[in-house]
Amino acid sequence: MVDKLLQRKNGKTQQYTPVTQSAGAADAGKIPALNSSGKLDPTTMPDGIGAATRLAPATEALSAGAFVNEYANNGTLSARLADNSNGRVATGFVKAQVSSGQPATIWPLDSTNDQLTGLTVGADYYLGTAGGVLATPLDATDTAQSGKIDQRLGRARSATELVTDDYDYVVL
Repeated sequence: MVDKLLQRKNGKTQQYTPVTQSAGAADAGKIPALNSSGKLDPTTMPDGIGAATRLAPATEALSAGAFVNEYANNGTLSARLADNSNGRVATGFVKAQVSSGQPATIWPLDSTNDQLTGLTVGADYYLGTAGGVLATPLDATDTAQSGKIDQRLGRARSATELVTDDYDYVVL
């Protein structure tokens, strides 16, 4: 429910419902209201302000919070699960579940993945398999890790939030 305001229009006082999303120029001069998340909708913000997300079709099912690897799929930027065991470095993550073939909103590393569970506050996390995370880095001296990707993703702010950064990775 959006709170209403009073406005004078044509000499009369009327209730007015602020917009929660913008249709562009048609909504010029209108008063915005917070959306159901308690935030301004990105459509009400000027160009260049807001999350630097990207859209790409998912080539496999992605779960909320999964780290993804963006790649060229027959000339089209696409998203699949990042995986330390098969050369798929993490280039971002998704905050919502996405079915294969559907567009995925990819959040960049350098933002907060708030769709995880079981994290330890203050602990560093690393790329795991199938879009997941590991609490310990891979051991470079373990020959069983040869060819795998050791990629630090970020530090846990809470049990559900991983503040990510665009760290470099190493192929062991």
